[in-house]
Amino acid sequence: MPIHPQLPLGLRLQDNARFENFHAGPNAELVRVLRQCAAGDGEPSLYIWGPQGTGKSHLLQAVCREAEHSGSTVAYLPLAELSAWPPDILEGLEQMDLVCADDVEAIAGRRDWEEALFHLFNRLRGNGGRLVVAGARRPAEAGLALADLVSRLSWGPLYPLSGLDDENRLQALQLRARRFGLELPAETAGYLLRRYPRDLTALFGLLDRLDREAWAAQRRLTVPFVKAVLEGRKGGD
Repeated sequence: MPIHPQLPLGLRLQDNARFENFHAGPNAELVRVLRQCAAGDGEPSLYIWGPQGTGKSHLLQAVCREAEHSGSTVAYLPLAELSAWPPDILEGLEQMDLVCADDVEAIAGRRDWEEALFHLFNRLRGNGGRLVVAGARRPAEAGLALADLVSRLSWGPLYPLSGLDDENRLQALQLRARRFGLELPAETAGYLLRRYPRDLTALFGLLDRLDREAWAAQRRLTVPFVKAVLEGRKGGD
């Protein structure tokens, strides 16, 4: 993804943040709407919200990646990182076809940043661009002090991002394993779900580690092997 001159260097989309790598489960309608947005159709602004670990950042980056592949100019804004910079780094982004702003709570109470996002919303809309914003809560509950910004973020559809039940978590883990070229048996996935935190971000991090260990040892992801790795000892099938 090309970096806008105003934005700090180092902002890149994660390579695995694609719609194909996201197990939608109960969020299939939201994924459909986001893909429509990436194609330049649908509402000019969307707001998605849900707790940590539900995949908000993944989806926003997936929207940017798909829109870029379709020829659109895009900018992904991880506000938790960017809020350490002056808000004038948002200037000029209204020239983009699509802007995705993540972690809107990170600028809550920062009057200068809230006003900058408010004005970017207006300029982007005036230019015919699209804006997707993500937060942990609805706009009215995000702690934002600028009422006009809360109002703008509520103009478009608000989509809750539902957490996955155990069956869908299992399928999400298996999908990620297949993207690594690994086969994750249901028995092994179930073992991980029973023994470790069910937050998908943590589980994916765990699977990344197991992927490295499995390739190094040329082993399959059986329960004995996974158990041995996570207990810090060598294991076997």
